[in-house]
Amino acid sequence: MESDRRPYKRESEEARRDALIAAALDLVAEGGPQAATVRAIAQRAGVTPGLIRHYFSSKEELTRAAYRHLMQRLTLDSAEELLSAGRAPIERLAAFVSASLRPPVVDPLRLGLWAGFLNAMRLDPEMRAVHEQGYRAYRDILENLIASLPRAANPAQIRRDAIACNAVIDGLWLEGSALPDSFANGELETIGLAAVFAILNLPLPGAAP
Repeated sequence: MESDRRPYKRESEEARRDALIAAALDLVAEGGPQAATVRAIAQRAGVTPGLIRHYFSSKEELTRAAYRHLMQRLTLDSAEELLSAGRAPIERLAAFVSASLRPPVVDPLRLGLWAGFLNAMRLDPEMRAVHEQGYRAYRDILENLIASLPRAANPAQIRRDAIACNAVIDGLWLEGSALPDSFANGELETIGLAAVFAILNLPLPGAAP
């Protein structure tokens, strides 16, 4: 009987931890990092403030977990298009870039969350480590997609291309999320694809030679 209860207990604790992270993200989105106090997080999650210490040793640890969740969600939403099998390498790269430059990835709320964590990232080395981990996870996907393309390139060139393409995508994501009404439907994707494939010196998928 005891072994039957363990999976349920683990799921319950994981759900509570996720609820605390979600509450922290909601509060940061609504009022900035200063709004995400321990008391406010506990109230939003429907738990006592003391229970937070059971899952996180400090508010800073909870903040890092919330930022890690945001970064992972952005990458997962961009990579969801890659689950479709049977695409050629060029089409897979195009799908990844396009998904990174439209909702739900491009979103004012997510930009606000990301911006809310920036100051903590500047001051906290562990927060910077979370940011670097998220950045590298996204760039690794991009680098692997570029490496699989039908072109001659050494690892150093592939790395430089991935950094350059990532910078283009980041810039467009930032502007599109900050000023969503300033761009026509699909305009960010069109610009991003043109820039990325120009960097890689490859024709756009479906473009005339």
